[in-house]
Amino acid sequence: MRVDNIRYCNVWLSKAFPFLKWIHEVRDTWRLDLFAGLTGAVVVLPQGVAFAMIAGMPPQYGLYTAMVPAVIAALFGSSRHLISGPTTAISLVIFSTVSVMAEPSSAQYIKLVMLLTLMAGVMQFALGVVNLGGLVDFVSHSVVTGFTTGAAILIGVSQLKHVFGLRYKNAAHFTENMKLLYENISHYHLYSLIIAAVTLAVVIGIRNFRPKWPGMLIGMLVAGILNYSLGWYEKGVLVIGALPSAIPPLALPDLSFKSIHALSPSAMAIAMLGIMEAVSIARSVALKSGQNIEANQEFIGQGLSNIVGAFMSSYASSGSFTRSGVNYAAGAKTPFAAICAAAWLMFILIFVVKFAAYLPIAAMAAVILVVAYNLIDFHHIVRTIHLSKQDTSIMGVTFLATLFLELEFAIYVGALLSICLYLNKTARPRVLPRVPNPTGRQFVTDPYLPQCSQFGIMRIEGDLYFAAMNHVQKQISAIHSYTPTQNKILIICSNINFIDLMGVETVVNVVKEYRRKGIELFFCKLTSVVMAIIRKSGALDEIGQDHIFDSEEEALREIVTNVNKNLCHECQHRVFWECDANKILES
Repeated sequence: MRVDNIRYCNVWLSKAFPFLKWIHEVRDTWRLDLFAGLTGAVVVLPQGVAFAMIAGMPPQYGLYTAMVPAVIAALFGSSRHLISGPTTAISLVIFSTVSVMAEPSSAQYIKLVMLLTLMAGVMQFALGVVNLGGLVDFVSHSVVTGFTTGAAILIGVSQLKHVFGLRYKNAAHFTENMKLLYENISHYHLYSLIIAAVTLAVVIGIRNFRPKWPGMLIGMLVAGILNYSLGWYEKGVLVIGALPSAIPPLALPDLSFKSIHALSPSAMAIAMLGIMEAVSIARSVALKSGQNIEANQEFIGQGLSNIVGAFMSSYASSGSFTRSGVNYAAGAKTPFAAICAAAWLMFILIFVVKFAAYLPIAAMAAVILVVAYNLIDFHHIVRTIHLSKQDTSIMGVTFLATLFLELEFAIYVGALLSICLYLNKTARPRVLPRVPNPTGRQFVTDPYLPQCSQFGIMRIEGDLYFAAMNHVQKQISAIHSYTPTQNKILIICSNINFIDLMGVETVVNVVKEYRRKGIELFFCKLTSVVMAIIRKSGALDEIGQDHIFDSEEEALREIVTNVNKNLCHECQHRVFWECDANKILES
């Protein structure tokens, strides 16, 4: 009993504090996690500032959001590589929601954003606690692959302007960005292009010849030294520039009822968008790392990160495609890398912010291009195209939606299509005619084997619920129409794992309808779950206890011996072993 109590306590502690599952590994992986964290911290410097400006917040709030939520989500989430922080989609939603209620960057605006973050976090946490994370299991890998591929292209295209040293403002859509790039490409900046090329060469070279080295970090350091030593930062090469040096201060959201009521719809939208993004990104990286993602735990992790972040000057966050990709590509092994990234970022802002100011944006763009390329799973894409038309269509639609629709809608489009196709499949379970194999007792589906003129066998492959029953009825009728003289039909139910009330009522109605026509329906190999529902509903009395069998052998012995012996004597086929006994009895 004592051992069981200890085991129960350990399981409970692991669920309440997920970091206990990996914390002991840090002794062996801390060096890799430390370097991966440094790379991620450098990459997020310009991103955090840019995303804060998109959200209508002061620049430093983007950096706060890259610190606090990243740590909390790493401790309480399930992904080993997901990095949380500010994202484009959520930043845009925040600005469009709160800017109509207060002046962007004002004190009231910041309080409302903190409230919006708190509400979204509470909703995400609640969804995880009530175990609704399983909803994302309906989103297939094809959705994740299509979304990842589209997002990778969007990320890459958005960085091309920095690679070429162009100074136009990125548009909201893929096609507009491509048009802007085409219109401005003739104004490229040579030094920026050289820095990007050098960074790419260093990163790719290290990957091929010294794969264990932190190639991305070395590439950015080489670019920074090149830019500073040659003075190119004075000749038009864009750099990160001076950043605010501060530690995230405590914040107090506006908790008035009026504000809560006004922000509720947007909070739900941000909560759903955030968890969909986070789980999709976590699963896309997990496809490469081979890790299993617990959706409920990710819901809880994201919810807690936003709840804590709301009181630590961090606005609504989610998983970051770029930072998560950089984290994985840089060799991170545990979520400790996310904690290291937050610590490095704070260190940079406090102590070495002046040196980081010379880091070229073109170099960071080159690193992000490599990350975007790594996000595309070419092997899985080719395999999907060759093996499944349905998965290919899901992947293709999600990919196109990611490129040409808003990013959050692309996830919903892919998820909705995936769920619809899944429901369509489950609503059409196969009903197969079965006959014994002449060389054995196994049942097979073979239209060329002879059928008994009095007794037919079918097998239903799928659950019987309200959406499937019309299809099942039609299939049974269609199969019986090929041999209408059969007045006894055995239905094998071993592959039926669930039946609802509508399914039970439909089965009873079919039994009664066929019985009026002089046809008896029998059932065998019902699972305990299905049998319990049939008994509880009272359908067993309608069907008849003598019409339900535990096995095919028991059903054959009972049914075949009770067919019309005269017809058996005239029959030239011996479909069942029991047919010989029937002929002997008749003679």
